[in-house]
Amino acid sequence: MATSGKVIRCRAAVAWAAGHPLSIEEVEVAPPKAGEVRIKLVAAGICRTDEHLLQGCFPSAEFPVIPGHEGAGIVESIGEGVTSVKPGDKVIPICVPQCGECSFCLNPESNYCLKSHFSEPQNLLPDKTTRFTCKGKQIHHFLWMSTFAEYTVVPEYAVAKIDPAAPLDKVCLLGCGFSTGYGAAINTAKVKPGSTCAIFGLGGVGLSVVMGCKAAGASRIIAVDINKDKFAKAKELGATDCINPRDCQKPIQEVLTDMTGQGVDYSFEAIGLKETMIAALASCNMNTGICVMIGELDAGSEISLNPMILLTGRAWKGTLVGGWKMRDCIPRLVSSYLEKKFNSDLLITHTLPFAQVNEGFELLRAGKSIRSVLLF
Repeated sequence: MATSGKVIRCRAAVAWAAGHPLSIEEVEVAPPKAGEVRIKLVAAGICRTDEHLLQGCFPSAEFPVIPGHEGAGIVESIGEGVTSVKPGDKVIPICVPQCGECSFCLNPESNYCLKSHFSEPQNLLPDKTTRFTCKGKQIHHFLWMSTFAEYTVVPEYAVAKIDPAAPLDKVCLLGCGFSTGYGAAINTAKVKPGSTCAIFGLGGVGLSVVMGCKAAGASRIIAVDINKDKFAKAKELGATDCINPRDCQKPIQEVLTDMTGQGVDYSFEAIGLKETMIAALASCNMNTGICVMIGELDAGSEISLNPMILLTGRAWKGTLVGGWKMRDCIPRLVSSYLEKKFNSDLLITHTLPFAQVNEGFELLRAGKSIRSVLLF
């Protein structure tokens, strides 16, 4: 390509400091170094994790930064030694890398990677430098992805090549939100046919859990949210019951226990609040119940818990992007999407031009959107 090996000037949404709106700026994106891939983004989704970053609540994040970690695009150029993708390939960058060499990557039951931000920050590329500059300043990457830019550079092991037939403005959701929720039900909880499930929080991730529970054959899927405007969509995707805790006389965990006899078989927290995490844990049955924590608490948060809640056998599990080994599984999920095995398009409520990124966040904060997709 004509741009290969050259610095590209393009638009990006820069967060100069926590608590401030994003600023659309012209940035310089350096060419990829060895083992790196430069991607021309076509679409990006707005996820609540980006909101955590903007509020300064994301662990190990550094400003100024280009947010965004849900996107899809086309490879523009590759660095030396890159073999899994080539210019022109459709790809989804992935927020939990898969280096293929660490002990976690080599474990078939794990989807973690020691290159992940939980082990080492992903604010700079692996050589500890950035590929972004703006107004003479170095700009940090976010989870190596920074999908709120027309071009981004990521390590090869954080890129998944997908079917060339995939519509990038739709499958961008598979980079985080849909995969996380759907996989939490299918992979992490391993929901069984005929079981009962409760989902706390009906954003893009929570509604993806609803879809996963339905696909797994759950007989009762109880959706819980304080925003009743989300209930119609939840029912459309498979929820059998919808409850607003504000309409209940008792704590929600008691309501769910009354509804189901002993509590649900599986509960999922897709909000990221201490109170709802404890309520979700208490709402699954005391012996074989499994509670999956998906929501992200603010950095530094702690939860105090009566250990008796676990002593009788309940299991409390976390999930990382739905338990998928991302480089292996994203191409398969895209194929399943193309085969119409699920319809993640139903999560997209707004499609906005990239310049309206701040309006997308306003919709998210106001509870008016499920997923907004930005188009470049």
